[in-house]
Formats: sequence, structure tokens, C-alpha cells
Amino acid sequence: MTRVLYDLCGIDEGLRFSPYCWRVRLALAHKGLEVQTRPWRFNDTEALAFADHYQVPVLVDGEEVVTDSYEILRYLDRTYPEAPLLGEGLAEARGRFFKHYAERVMAPAMLRTIVMDLLNAIHPDDRAYFRETREKRLGRTLEEFHSPAKGLAQLDHALAPLRAQLADGDFLDGDAPAGADYLVFGNFMWARCVSSADLVSNADPVYGWLERMLDLHDGLGRNALRVTDIEGAYR
Repeated sequence: MTRVLYDLCGIDEGLRFSPYCWRVRLALAHKGLEVQTRPWRFNDTEALAFADHYQVPVLVDGEEVVTDSYEILRYLDRTYPEAPLLGEGLAEARGRFFKHYAERVMAPAMLRTIVMDLLNAIHPDDRAYFRETREKRLGRTLEEFHSPAKGLAQLDHALAPLRAQLADGDFLDGDAPAGADYLVFGNFMWARCVSSADLVSNADPVYGWLERMLDLHDGLGRNALRVTDIEGAYR
């Protein structure tokens, strides 16, 4: 059985930057499950018609088709219960909090910092779509929204809960990584893959956690292709 993950790519098929797809890639590695990733771009809507969905990640696991990163993590826990990601009951509710925290608090600050780098990393055929949809959502042009100084200040404030959590263990889930770590770290992989911006000072406790996360699963995050690795792509 070949397990397949449809994974967002950019100007190079090897440039995989979706924070949601990174959640799933790390979760699969956590479970020790092999997967074949299939590059997908914003305008490849027909490629996902079989899933009745228009966004990635989409996981095909045998006869099962699962969409939405958080639902994929829940599916993996149900289907492959060893090495839990989220757990059940109160533990799963805790994971859901980190999902919302990453998406609603961290992501806007990061986007304000890296949005123009992100636009540059997207495949040229997808840039018009990205600009139109994001500017509609933001209510302003990307150039007007882009403000690294404001974004970094906003992110520094947003990271306070992570610093507090990391005071009690090496990972957000305690002494070992699990779902909460992957839900949050996916955002940092998004920024790392498309930008050279330094989001966190090396004196910050979050920096140490990021270094530990990058080394997990044989350096899955650390070895990922970055836009800075692509000749002529970064400006």
C-alpha cells in the first residue's frame, strides 16, 4: 500500500512550505509511517477533485481519503494508536487550543513579517491567485500589509505562552514532542522555507525548542529545501 500526501510546493517542486502540510509530515514521521509526497500548487484544483476538496494537505491512506491537517492528525491517532499525537478528551482539547493559537495568533504576525518573501517563493503561475485571495482577506495590498518590524514585535508578544510552556519541559508536550509541537512548529517551517528572516533570537527559550524540532526524525525539518537554496530564487 502506498500512502500519499498531497503537499503544497513553490517555485521548485522540492520547496514545500505549507504549515499545514508540515504538521502532517511531522506527524507521519512521529508515527513511523512512510509516505510518498506529491507536489501540488494552488491552481491544481482538478488534482484534488477525487477528495471533493480544494486545499492541501490531503492524505490518501489505502481506501481512506482525509483532508484538513488537524483531522489528519486525529485520523492517524485512531488508525495507528501507537505513539499518540493528540490523545483523547482533555488532551485532545489541549491540542486543539495549540491549533487555534498557531493559526490565529502566530500566523498573522509571521505573515506580516515574511509575506513578500512568501510571494517570491510561490510558483509564478500561482502568484496572481495568491495576491488576489490574500489581499481580499487582508483588506489591503500585500505591500501595505508587509511590515517586518511590526510583525516581529507582534510575534515576540505572541510567543510568551510558548516560553512559559517550555519552562516545564523541552517540548510543548513535555519531555518528548507530540501533536502540540507539530501544530505550532509547522508555522516556523513555513517561514523557514520561504524566508531568511530571523524570527527568534538565539537567546530566546523558543530558539532552543526550534533547534530540537529541526533535528527530529533524522533532521526532517533541518534538511528541507529552502528558497535560499535555489539559485536565483531569493532576492
